[in-house]
Amino acid sequence: MYTRILTVAILLTISGIGCAQSKKSANPAADGFDMASSDPKAVEIADQVMQAMGGRKAWDNTHYISWNFFGFRKLVWDKWSGDVRVDNVRDDQSVILNINTDKGRVFRKGAEVTNPDSVAKYVKAAKGAWINDSYWLVMPFKLKDSGVTLKSVGEDKTQEGKAADVLQMTFKNVGNTPDNKYKIWVDKDSHLVTQWAHYPKYTDEQPRFTLPWADYKQMGGVLLSGERGERDLTDIQVYKKLPGTVFSELTRPDISQMK
Repeated sequence: MYTRILTVAILLTISGIGCAQSKKSANPAADGFDMASSDPKAVEIADQVMQAMGGRKAWDNTHYISWNFFGFRKLVWDKWSGDVRVDNVRDDQSVILNINTDKGRVFRKGAEVTNPDSVAKYVKAAKGAWINDSYWLVMPFKLKDSGVTLKSVGEDKTQEGKAADVLQMTFKNVGNTPDNKYKIWVDKDSHLVTQWAHYPKYTDEQPRFTLPWADYKQMGGVLLSGERGERDLTDIQVYKKLPGTVFSELTRPDISQMK
């Protein structure tokens, strides 16, 4: 009898471990995520956000994304290869680069820039633009990124009066502005991010801005939002396939009707 009880207990324990591992693996943290300093409730909320946005598998399967950042820049991002195209609308400049290799090509006023120092300068600036612009679009998918520390800082209402859990994000040695801090409001019912506040320094008590995340739309297998109050992202699209010329030629093909 004792042996049978012990066997059942072992099986239940193994089953529990398996469930825990399965749940954990549904949204694994990136290498370098500060799990030790992040609190369990914040990590749990981050996983709920990922699930509400479509789930980790759907996010990993998302291939190409394009969007317009405040009317300043048009971007196309190949998530799988790291290729990015940044078209600056106001100064007739296009940069095609790979964010993993920091190599790229630069076109200004209809001609390719060939000076190595100039190319390096423009590629670096374009990568910085992608880092900033993509964060405005896909931050909810990056709550457990490398260098991130997540804290749960209680509950609050958004500017629209909706109840939310509030997360605090800080960073360690990542990105162009590692001293930044964000507060993120996560709706208690939908588990979607509905508001964020940006602090240039993690010691700042008052944010530089507080803006909504609203108007989510299904794009491929995930939800994406472009409504940021007075700073909207527009022309958001997700694609399964795009022609290679998007990341190789000066003239960008019309991809607006592609899926």
